[in-house]
Amino acid sequence: MLYVEKTSATLDELRIRVAHALHRHPLCRDVRFDIVATPRTRKGGNWTISIQSVAPDALWEASEIIADIQEAYELAEMPMYAAA
Repeated sequence: MLYVEKTSATLDELRIRVAHALHRHPLCRDVRFDIVATPRTRKGGNWTISIQSVAPDALWEASEIIADIQEAYELAEMPMYAAA
């Protein structure tokens, strides 16, 4: 399997990309979701999507769209701020 480096994105950037991608598909326009940071996996994944609302006929398409985005992006490392 060919490893392709993922593009780094913030939580807000990921939310925007996912929302736009879902909105482009007629069945997925009403999908409600949230993006959740997770511990990094062996495959490099460090975020997932929690779907709160999706019509049964849109589930397959929404899952495919989300999977494609998850393959392309990783959550940007958040800078740690020291207490003053």
